[in-house]
Amino acid sequence: MFDKLFQAQQKAQEIKERLDHISVSGEAEGGKIRVIASANKEIKEVNIDPDFLKDADKEELEELLIVALNKAIAQAESISQTEMAAASQDMLSGLGGLGNLFGNK
Repeated sequence: MFDKLFQAQQKAQEIKERLDHISVSGEAEGGKIRVIASANKEIKEVNIDPDFLKDADKEELEELLIVALNKAIAQAESISQTEMAAASQDMLSGLGGLGNLFGNK
């Protein structure tokens, strides 16, 4: 039992490390605002087109940053859920017949 728990913890750590190396991005205003994050939802870069910055006002910039940030976070969440679901499926299949208790075949 403890061996299975250790394996699950090890698998979770492997997933976290893998997610750290996956980049996602969110854009607004046709790519003039771009946010890059890891799949662990850590913001890595914010890029703002200098030409856009000259003409933008504070409120517009803030709104577009929120849009780009939310898009990047949504992509990161999707990838994270996919990775965790795959890992869960692998762990359940490793439990033999117990996986069927959860509706998995």
